Amino acid sequence: MSNRLFQGVIHQMKESIDRTFGVIDENATIIACSELAKIGEVVTEIPANASEVCANGGLTFKALGNSQGANYIVFVDGDDILASKYAAVIAVAFANIKFYYDEKYDRSNFIKNIILDNILPGDIYLKARELYFNSDVSRTVVLIRVLDNHDVSVYDVLQNLFPDKSKDFVININETDIALVKETKSGIDPKTIEKLATTIADTMSGEFYLHPYIGIGTTVDNLKDLARSFKEAQTAMEVGKVFDTEKTIVSYEALGIARLIYQLPTTLCETYLKEVFKLGSIENLDQETLFTIQRFFENNLNVSETSRKLFVHRNTLVYRLEKIKKFTGLDLREFDHAIIFKIALMVNKYLKSNPVKY
Repeated sequence: MSNRLFQGVIHQMKESIDRTFGVIDENATIIACSELAKIGEVVTEIPANASEVCANGGLTFKALGNSQGANYIVFVDGDDILASKYAAVIAVAFANIKFYYDEKYDRSNFIKNIILDNILPGDIYLKARELYFNSDVSRTVVLIRVLDNHDVSVYDVLQNLFPDKSKDFVININETDIALVKETKSGIDPKTIEKLATTIADTMSGEFYLHPYIGIGTTVDNLKDLARSFKEAQTAMEVGKVFDTEKTIVSYEALGIARLIYQLPTTLCETYLKEVFKLGSIENLDQETLFTIQRFFENNLNVSETSRKLFVHRNTLVYRLEKIKKFTGLDLREFDHAIIFKIALMVNKYLKSNPVKY
C-alpha cells in the first residue's frame, strides 16, 4: 500500500489530534507520521499482540484489523485514556482506507492479468466473484502509446479523464503504453469509441503537448474476451503504422484487408507481387504515376472526377491509365483489376515495413 496515502490522511488529521501519531509497517519502521522527522525510525516498544489497543514504552498501539501479525499498526504518543481513544479511532479510519485502496488495487491488477493473459480462463469468474466484479457488461480496450520525452505522468492524466474507478481501469503496460479498459453500452457504435479516443488525443496534445498514438480493440461482452480486445488494439497500432501512417487513431474494426495482409507470410507476399507485376517491378512506377493511382482509387475509379481533382484533362488521365495498363497488364478502370492492383500496393508497403515474419 502507498505510504503517501497514509501520510496524506495524517496531514489532514494532525490539526485535530494534539499528539504525535503515525503508522508502523511489518518491519517495525515508521512509514508515515505527523512528525515528519520520525519517518524511517524503528519502533522497539511494539507489544507482541497489538490487535487490541495496548500501551508500552509511553506509546499506545492498535493494529489495522483484529488479526495477529498485522501488516500495519497505528501508534499514538502517550499511554493515557485519550491516547487509547485516538489509537482506536485512527485505526478504524486507516483500516477503511486500506480496504478501499486494496480493493481498487486488486481490481486493477485483476484486469491487468486478464488483458495480458496471465490468468486461467476458469479462474477469471472465481476472482470476479471474490471482488464483487460485474463480469457481464460491455467493455472496450483502448491502448495509448506516448513516445515523446515528457515530464507529465500520462497515467495520471488518464486517471483524471476517467475518474470512475469502479467502471474504468487505467493500466500501465510498459514505459510507453497504457491501456484504458472502458465500460461501454452494449452494441455501442465503434465511431463513439473513436470520438472518445479523439477526446483523449486532443486533451493530451492541447493541454500537455503530448502526441499519443491510439489503438482501439473491439467491444466485448465478457471478461475473458478482454485479452482479445487488448491484442486487437495492439494489432491496430502495428497495422496502422504500416498502412495508415498519417493516422494517430486506428480502430481494429476499420483495418479491413490491411489486417489480413499483415498476417501473411512475407514469402507469400513476394510471390504475389511477382505474379501481378510480370512485366516489371512495382518500384519502376514513378511518383507521379503512383499519385495518380492513389487519387483514382480515392475517387472510386471515376475518370472524370479524378481528372477534375488532379486539374488535368480527362484524356491526360486516360493516357496515364493506358500507360499503367501497358506496364502492368492491369486496366484500373476495371473493378477486378483495380482490386488486384490495390492489394499489390498494400502488400508492397507491408514488405517495405520489414515485418519480422517467415
